[in-house]
Amino acid sequence: MNDLLSQLKAVTTVVVDSGDLGAIEQFRPVDATTNPSLLLNASQLDFAKPILAAAIAYAKTQTSDKDSQLSLASDKFAVDIGTAISKLVPGRVSTEVDARLSFDRDATLTKARQLVALYQQNGVSRERILIKIASTWEGIQAAKVLEQEGVQCNLTLLFHMAQARACAEAGVFLISPFVGRILDWYKANTKQDYTAETDPGVLSVREIYRFFKTHGYNTVVMGASFRNIGEVLALAGCDRLTISPGLLEELQQQQGELTVHLKDDGATATKPAALTEEAFRWALNEDAMATEKLAEGIRKFAVDQRKLEALLAAQL
Repeated sequence: MNDLLSQLKAVTTVVVDSGDLGAIEQFRPVDATTNPSLLLNASQLDFAKPILAAAIAYAKTQTSDKDSQLSLASDKFAVDIGTAISKLVPGRVSTEVDARLSFDRDATLTKARQLVALYQQNGVSRERILIKIASTWEGIQAAKVLEQEGVQCNLTLLFHMAQARACAEAGVFLISPFVGRILDWYKANTKQDYTAETDPGVLSVREIYRFFKTHGYNTVVMGASFRNIGEVLALAGCDRLTISPGLLEELQQQQGELTVHLKDDGATATKPAALTEEAFRWALNEDAMATEKLAEGIRKFAVDQRKLEALLAAQL
């Protein structure tokens, strides 16, 4: 129990940030998260090749339209990888809506419902999945509708308190504030080095966690996008942390006494009035880091989604 990973698992739900079944089996997390980049990487692994082929074959049986085949094959591959992961974890698997739909509420709803239907065809109930959506205003409003329909969501690419508040006010099940990408921006723009205690990504998640607990919001806070184990350890006690296999291995190999930094002491303050769309957009606009990292994250996921689709298109 002296290794840091075992101690962390005792105070925080550990989630693996990977589409690699081998890594998930090795570290036995409660949940697992995927995204287009992780799925693209997984597509190159031996275990995924027959899953990819089966997704293509399935799409061909459903429609003769090439564009529709491509979209369906991509969704089917993501869901089938998620289904395989669900057999290795006792909790939930997060599957991401196409990032190119991040500013279209209705298209996000349609895609999310399609993903849920594909999971149900595989025998995986909606209670085992989280639909992952970018934390744009439109994405948050789509998640609000899905939550009301009984489909729980993971709001990702989250860099600002306004995004976190809007998610909580929409009744979103879980948010994924990105620690490492915030640090990346500050290091590039300030030319400074940061310790775990001064890391702006760590400080952002701590602020969100304390705001949620103090005001009695039920939304789960899951820190994500870590660059080093120092960031992970600085958030010990957070509801959940989604961690890459490489960092999980480092934590498993290191001995020492874990310090718990976050604790839920219960609600002590009245919830503020809900953010308006105008206030949300202005808060993001005022923060260069949040504005740039949100846009960049959406673009990067879209690039990897296109790469995955090119791989599928070559076989259709």
